[in-house]
Amino acid sequence: MGLKGGGLERKQKASQEIPSSSMADIAFLLLIFFMVSTVFQKDRNRQIDWAAAEATEKIDQKQKNILNIWVESNGDIYINDVFRPMDEVRVLVAPMYRDNRELVISVRSDRGVPYRFIDQLQQELVAAGIVRVVFATELEQSMTRERR
Repeated sequence: MGLKGGGLERKQKASQEIPSSSMADIAFLLLIFFMVSTVFQKDRNRQIDWAAAEATEKIDQKQKNILNIWVESNGDIYINDVFRPMDEVRVLVAPMYRDNRELVISVRSDRGVPYRFIDQLQQELVAAGIVRVVFATELEQSMTRERR
């Protein structure tokens, strides 16, 4: 009587199925990880004297569809808190608007900013083909603070 395979035989074969009992646990842990590790962009808190307005409208757009352009009193331009020269505004904003027609440009500046800088920014936006531009005001800021 010969021994088959050295006398040791496997009684049970490996399962062909992937165990799915812990998949929900893994998905839940991944969800928690991404919720904890996600960093949301916050606008820098700027102490400025907002322009006054008698009436204003709420911008009914998602935050990703609003591009904030800050104009400083010395003519510096910040696009979403990143410094950019005035002559680069057209080059940067035109492709964004071409890719997303819902884009709204929110011009934010101090009341004391010379008009020539605002006018120059408007000329750059017109050259870029932007049609939706809003100017942030003191009334809008007070409405935003009340909602939070």
